[in-house]
Amino acid sequence: MSTFDIYDLQFLYNICPNYYRFMGRWGTRLANGGWWVGGVAKGDHRWACQTREQDVFMLLISLSAYQTSPANINGTHSPTATFITSRRISNISVITKTITMVIASSLISPTSTFFLQPKKDVGLSAFSSTSALSPHRCHKPASRRICCSVATPQQSQRQPSTTGSVKTAMTMTEKILARASEKANLSPGDNVWVNVDILMTHDVCGPGSIGIFKREFGEDAKVWDREKVVIIPDHYIFTSDERANRNVDILRDFCQEQNIKYFYDIKDLGNFKANPDYKGVCHVALAQEGHCRPGEVLLGTDSHTCTAGAFGQFATGIGNTDAGFVLGTGKLLLKVPPTLRFVMDGEMPHYLLAKDLILQIIGEITMAGATYKSMEFVGSTVESLNMEERMTLCNMVVEAGGKNGVVPADSTTYKYLEDKTSVPYDPVYSDQQARFLSEYRFDVSKLEPLVAKPHSPDKRALARECKDVKIDRVYIGSCTGGKTEDFMAVAKLFLASGKKVKVPTFLVPATQKVWMDIYSIPVPGSGGKTCSQIFEEAGCDTPASPSCGACLGGPKDTYARLNEPQVCVSTTNRNFPGRMGHKEGQIYLASPYTAAASALTGFVTDPREFLQ
Repeated sequence: MSTFDIYDLQFLYNICPNYYRFMGRWGTRLANGGWWVGGVAKGDHRWACQTREQDVFMLLISLSAYQTSPANINGTHSPTATFITSRRISNISVITKTITMVIASSLISPTSTFFLQPKKDVGLSAFSSTSALSPHRCHKPASRRICCSVATPQQSQRQPSTTGSVKTAMTMTEKILARASEKANLSPGDNVWVNVDILMTHDVCGPGSIGIFKREFGEDAKVWDREKVVIIPDHYIFTSDERANRNVDILRDFCQEQNIKYFYDIKDLGNFKANPDYKGVCHVALAQEGHCRPGEVLLGTDSHTCTAGAFGQFATGIGNTDAGFVLGTGKLLLKVPPTLRFVMDGEMPHYLLAKDLILQIIGEITMAGATYKSMEFVGSTVESLNMEERMTLCNMVVEAGGKNGVVPADSTTYKYLEDKTSVPYDPVYSDQQARFLSEYRFDVSKLEPLVAKPHSPDKRALARECKDVKIDRVYIGSCTGGKTEDFMAVAKLFLASGKKVKVPTFLVPATQKVWMDIYSIPVPGSGGKTCSQIFEEAGCDTPASPSCGACLGGPKDTYARLNEPQVCVSTTNRNFPGRMGHKEGQIYLASPYTAAASALTGFVTDPREFLQ
C-alpha cells in the first residue's frame, strides 16, 4: 500500500482516442451538476465541485469501464487518467473505495504506468511510454487536504530521457508539434496536446462549432483568445438561400458577443465592394491577411486548411467537435503523423504549373497514399515556386489523404510576409538525419500537362490523351485555382493565342484582393492590359464576386453551379459526383493553363498548343 495526496477530489480524464466521446457523455452532465471534467473552464473560473458523491461514483465506474474496454487496451493509445480534487467531500469512504477499484482495474492494461506527481502539480497521473498528455493544471483550492491509501500497481520500466547533446532527429512536422506541445522530441504515433496558434472557421462549419462550444463550455463562456480566432464567411455567400444567410448571421452574432478581432464580415450581398471587411475564400485570405506564419500551428474547419503548409507551418483541417474544444481551451490532442518526402528537381517547363505537379503526385500515390501522413515538398523546383504556387501544391495534399503538407520556409516566404504580419515567427526545418516513411523523386523537366478525369483526383491522364473529350464549360476559381497568379496564367495563354473562347468560361476570384488585381495589375507582355481586359476580349464571363462559388456546388442559385449534367474543365480540387452541383456532371481537374487552352478549343487541350 502507498499513500498519495488528494487536494479536494477533481477529475481530469483523458483517453485517446475516446476523449471527445467521454466529454460528450459526461462533461455536460457533470458540469451542470457542478463538476469540472476534462480540464474545461467556464470563463475565467473553474467549475466548482459540489457534494455530489453519487456523480463521482458513477463517473469512476465509467472510467473503470473505459480502462478495461478492448478499445482502450491496444498498446498504442493506453488509458490515461488523472485524479485530482473536489472542494467539498462529505463521504470520503465512497471516494476511496472507488478510486481503489479504478486504479486496480488499470492493471489489466500492461502498457499503462502510474506515477506520482509532486504535490505542487496536484495529481496522480498515468501515461504510456510513447505519449504524454499535458492537461491544464487547476488552481489549488483553499480546502482541507485528504489522504487515502490505495494499492500501488506494478510500474513498467520507463524509457530514459534525452539529455545533453544526444538528440533525436525530427522532420519539420515533428518539430512544429514538439514545440507546440512543449516536448523535447516526438516520433510518429505520439499523441500530444498541442497549443494552437490560429483557429479558423467559416460559414458552413462555424455555426456547428459555436453550438458545440456553447453546449460544452456554457452559454456565457468566452473563447480562449479572441485574437487567435479567425472567422471568414466564404462558402455560401451570394445566394438567396435563407439558411445559408442565417449561417453568416450566426457568425456575426457570435463575433460581436466574443469581440472577435478577425471577423471578415459581409452584409451587403448585392455589392461585395461595399463590404471593406469581406475577404472571400478563407485559405487565400488567411495568407493575404498575415495569419500564416512559419513554425506555427493553424487549424481550420475545412479540409483544405492544409494550404497554409506552404508557409512552413503545420496546418490541417479539423471537425466541428474539435473546433468547439479549441475555442474553449486553445488546445487539441493530435497524433504525430509520419512524413512522406517529395523531392522535385529540374527546371520547371514554361507550360507547367504547380497544379500539374500535385496531380502527378496524387496520381502516383493514389487518393489513399498519404492517409494520415505529412507530405513534405523539397527540391530545386519547389524552391523556384512563388508562394501562391506553393499554396496550390499544399492545397491538394488532402486529396491524397494527407494530414498536412509543408514546404520549408525560405527567402520567398519571408519576402511575402514582409508587409503582412508583424508577429514574430521562428521557422523550423527537417534534420538531415530525420526519418521519412518514404521518399519520392521527380524530374520535373520531363513532366507533361495533366488532368484528373472524372470522378477522382487520382485518375491522372495526360492532357493530350484527352483531346477528343468535348466539354461544355470551363471554371477558373477556388482556393486551388482562383488566386492572382492563376488568373495571370489564364490571361497569358489567352494573350498568346489571340483567340476567343468557344465555351462559357466562368471566372471566380478567390478574394476581394484577387478581384482588384484582375482589374489593376498589367499582364507582362500585354502592353499594359489587365487580366480583366484580356478576359473581356476573349469572350469570358465578367469576373464574379469573390467566394468559393461553384467549387462545392452550393445552393442552386450559386454562380456557375453545374445544374445540368455537363462536362466541365475546372481549376478546382475535387471532381467527385455532384461536387459542383449536378450528380451526373463530369469534372476534369486541370491547371489554369490547361483550363484556358480547353476554353479556346471546346475540348480538353494541352496548353502547349498555345504556349510556344
